[in-house]
Amino acid sequence: MGRRLLLALFLLAALYNGWDRWSHRTIHHPAGVLAPDEPLQQDYATPQAAFDSGGYAVQPLAAFSLVARVLSRSDYHWDTLSGLVPTDLALGWGRMSDSAVLDQLSIDQSDRFFFWSTRVFPIPRREIETHAANMHLIPADPAVRAALRRVRPGAVVHLEGQLVEVHAPQGWTLRSSLTRDDTGPGACEVVWVQRLELQ
Repeated sequence: MGRRLLLALFLLAALYNGWDRWSHRTIHHPAGVLAPDEPLQQDYATPQAAFDSGGYAVQPLAAFSLVARVLSRSDYHWDTLSGLVPTDLALGWGRMSDSAVLDQLSIDQSDRFFFWSTRVFPIPRREIETHAANMHLIPADPAVRAALRRVRPGAVVHLEGQLVEVHAPQGWTLRSSLTRDDTGPGACEVVWVQRLELQ
């Protein structure tokens, strides 16, 4: 009986993994910039009141919106943030939304970080760094959460919300970057997503 249960669980896991890979298969595009504009950010002049989301205190830092191409997505189910931040999207805009550039880059996500590498730079390194970012996305409501589940690599998304700082009941804090110019730890945007649409 135990072996049958294990086999059934293994088959269910394999089926789920196969469905997840198929439903999130990459969308391919011909060469050309798909998201030409820079993200828009409006810092709040005065401190904003924090609000509760599932036991976390979420404090808005700036209004934020962008149209960007999804370079990669990573879903989380078991880490510390997964209850609040189920998905990270690596997003690119400007020439980092152009297949002619992206085809020459290797892009990956792991452990809440976004990585890229290349043998020959198709555009300057600094342009790659300032026109792509890993974003920790917090769905503001069930509709946004459902829309986020449908996002595939290669899709062009329109995202609106707020950059935030999160205070966990366990005592740790997660603060969004407030610039697109930084790299490394602390450079990710933490976004309270109030609207997410596929373009």
